Amino acid sequence: IADHDTVDGIEPAIEAGQKYDIEVIPAIELSTEINKKDVHMLGYLLDYTNKEFCEVIDKVQHSRIGRMHDMINKLKELGVDNISFEEVEKMAGTKSLGRPHLAHFLVEKGWVKNRQEAFHKYLAEGQPVCVPKFKISPFEGIELIAKAGGIPVLAHPKFSEIDEHIPALVEAGLGGLEVYYPNTPPELVRFYEGIVEKHGMVATGGSDAHGDNKRHTYIGRMNVPYELVEKLKEYHKTVASC
Repeated sequence: IADHDTVDGIEPAIEAGQKYDIEVIPAIELSTEINKKDVHMLGYLLDYTNKEFCEVIDKVQHSRIGRMHDMINKLKELGVDNISFEEVEKMAGTKSLGRPHLAHFLVEKGWVKNRQEAFHKYLAEGQPVCVPKFKISPFEGIELIAKAGGIPVLAHPKFSEIDEHIPALVEAGLGGLEVYYPNTPPELVRFYEGIVEKHGMVATGGSDAHGDNKRHTYIGRMNVPYELVEKLKEYHKTVASC
């Protein structure tokens, strides 16, 4: 379970996993930024109850709440005046509020035909309602995950487009790359497998499922061999013993 900037879903998932005999790996996907580029940093097998870690995540969540208020106010200035913060928060069921939640109501209330139009017209970078997220640097993200005993992994590097920074991130403690990702060409998979091998990291994979917002990356879309989980655990033991 690697939700954006929140660990609220981990304990319910672990409880459900115990009931249905499904292994749940605690994780998070942190929003970071370098040179004005969004970089998502995954943290696997971390202690999600770590005090310092939770304090930072709490700060990030409060910034998301403020950001949602700002975006709703911007919509009101444009005449979209029938979306309230309270209904967005209730529907989301989390403090980790984001643009997809707002896009849902823009569609539901008839302002746009679909979520893609909601982003294109209002919510995408450079559009009138977009408000930047509170972000830390990838290096700060690595440090935060490591202090919580987790393995920092660069999410979907093909989208981050920061390959030139990978050696410095490895030096800072980066432990892996999300190599196996939906709709990734084989040659790109081999390229990132090579980088993982070169730096002695671990390769991970996942669906990057975001519910209806990303219908082409639903849960189960990506088949990840359990061998990768075993390697992740072995790497975790090695790092923990250092």
